[in-house]
Amino acid sequence: MTERRVGIFLCHCGSNIAGVIDIPRLMDTVKRIDGVVHVEDYKYVCSRPGQQIINDRIKEKRLDRVVIGSCSPRMHEVTFRQTMRDSGLNPFLLEIANLREQCSWIHQNDPKAATEKAIDLIRMAVARVKLLEPLQEPVVEVKKASLIIGAGIAGISAALDLANAGFKVYLVEKEPSIGGKMSRWDKTFPTLDCSSCILTPRMAEVGAHPNIELFTMAQVEKVDGFVGNFEVTVRQKPRYVDVKKCTSCGDCSKVCPVDVPAEFDANLSYRRAVYIPFAQAVPSSYLIDMKNCLGVDVIRCGKCKEKCEPGAINYEDHEKIIKLQVGTIIVATGFEVFDASQKEEYGYGEFLNVVNLAEVERMLSSAGPTQGHVVRPSDLQEPKRVVYIQCVGSRDERTNKYCSRVCCMTAIKQARMIRDKLGAEVFLFYIDLRTFGKGYEEFYESTASAGVTFIRGRVGEILQDDETKSLIVRGEDTLLGKPMQFDNVDLVVLSTGVVPPPSTKDIAHVLNLSQSPDGFLLEAHPKLRPVDSFNDGIFVAGMAQGPKDIPDTVAQAKAASSGAMALMGKGKITVEPYFSVVDEDKCSGCRICVAVCPYNAVTITKEGRAHVNPAMCKGCGTCTSSCPSSAIVSQHYTDGQISSMIEEYLSVH
Repeated sequence: MTERRVGIFLCHCGSNIAGVIDIPRLMDTVKRIDGVVHVEDYKYVCSRPGQQIINDRIKEKRLDRVVIGSCSPRMHEVTFRQTMRDSGLNPFLLEIANLREQCSWIHQNDPKAATEKAIDLIRMAVARVKLLEPLQEPVVEVKKASLIIGAGIAGISAALDLANAGFKVYLVEKEPSIGGKMSRWDKTFPTLDCSSCILTPRMAEVGAHPNIELFTMAQVEKVDGFVGNFEVTVRQKPRYVDVKKCTSCGDCSKVCPVDVPAEFDANLSYRRAVYIPFAQAVPSSYLIDMKNCLGVDVIRCGKCKEKCEPGAINYEDHEKIIKLQVGTIIVATGFEVFDASQKEEYGYGEFLNVVNLAEVERMLSSAGPTQGHVVRPSDLQEPKRVVYIQCVGSRDERTNKYCSRVCCMTAIKQARMIRDKLGAEVFLFYIDLRTFGKGYEEFYESTASAGVTFIRGRVGEILQDDETKSLIVRGEDTLLGKPMQFDNVDLVVLSTGVVPPPSTKDIAHVLNLSQSPDGFLLEAHPKLRPVDSFNDGIFVAGMAQGPKDIPDTVAQAKAASSGAMALMGKGKITVEPYFSVVDEDKCSGCRICVAVCPYNAVTITKEGRAHVNPAMCKGCGTCTSSCPSSAIVSQHYTDGQISSMIEEYLSVH
């Protein structure tokens, strides 16, 4: 093997690494490794001066391989690759030893152990880097069209940004109308602006935009292909009403004899079997709920079709399978409200006057079931005493450990509105108030000044007076250190947290996306790539990625659309060369690799040999480890490279 000239660059990472690891000892040890011709340390190797040092030493010392001892490769591998390019070296002749997360942080109380481990990692990195080969990044064409899954405020914002930039957008929404949860909310905090006034003009813009094709009552069923060239299968449910013919006159609904709970109004009101979700719905068209329809012929019913003058109703409507070809995908599938019945001590679903935030939002809305009046569900009377309970389904070991972020401000907003409208006594039990956004703290302070009483503590149980339906709330004030009991409570509002919708798991499976432990979709990097997924060309935005308020959701939607624009605007992109390659002389065509590949990247050629699509392969190594004839090799992570690291470690232990 040709003698390699390896350079090692050690980063102090401020005091993150150098505060624990003995850098002088590390340098003195690793400079003796065979093939190492230069060792140098610097406080911040990832900084511009640090990158320049690497660039200069590559040229001065004629280095042909580089090892960097720093933080996780997830942080700055792309940065150091570009430094390699700038110096004239192939960017894949680089190995990064993780000295921060794997040494100094995990062994911060044992500097000796951290230093010994750092020496081992550098030795293993040198052993591997000697065997690395130059790799070339494949180039693929990118189609100038984007698929957006979910049409809440995140999906709408991303769709308009892309469409206004001249790109074709396919917007897929599982509900009959776009708008998401924001369309059901009354006011937005902290300014108390009308939610619909903000949202509905953008909804109308989506419906009328020539670059946006909208598919409601639809779900993505299958996605094939790779970045720049995705082939998408969408299944669209029948609406039974022609969107183009329907004039939204409502005559069909007036004659419908069926009443069922209205989902849009949190089941606090009723709708007909033929209905429009809400007045500003997009598309502005009625639909038929066939599960509750009495029948679609004249003998059983058929009244809606008889009444429809434009002839928009079509009982023969059927499910459609739609094929789309796009270059990028944005997932904006939103959230669901936590099911408070899981917290049995609060009596949700058992006591009529225990409600959740979403139900109060519909009461507060002037277009809601109570025309803007907050009432007790038991007798429809205005409450005189209201208690809010925070963190229901959030920050809880038994349900969800994470903070849902929006519940505190939503509860404060509602409490303020109830106090102002009704003059009722309003008490709010909290663990910690999370007023993190612009103007949020000031809104909280003004709400407290307006007469809403904030109590730091948990509520232990809720009881009901069966005769009056009034509630008894028992809790604790942790600031005063004493138990509290509120009698004759008219309404208890549970500040229910947010959870991923059930469809998140299906979308993750279809798109090969990862989910974080909380069930939301996992981003590629929480700081540097917060809207990228691990799959090139697929982005996540809004509450699909995790709990956030409207401003952060819109900001993330813009980030996702910008990422999609950057890819589609180029027309061509390079793909990381971490893909597997097939030795056709060894391949027997057994198809095991095809069966085990999680990315559908392996196919069988006409000659009966395996073939790997470089753009789809993620280099996971599943096919490599499964091949009985060792015909598949993972580039950049060969058996020889990995074996050399193991042998190097064992040689000194």
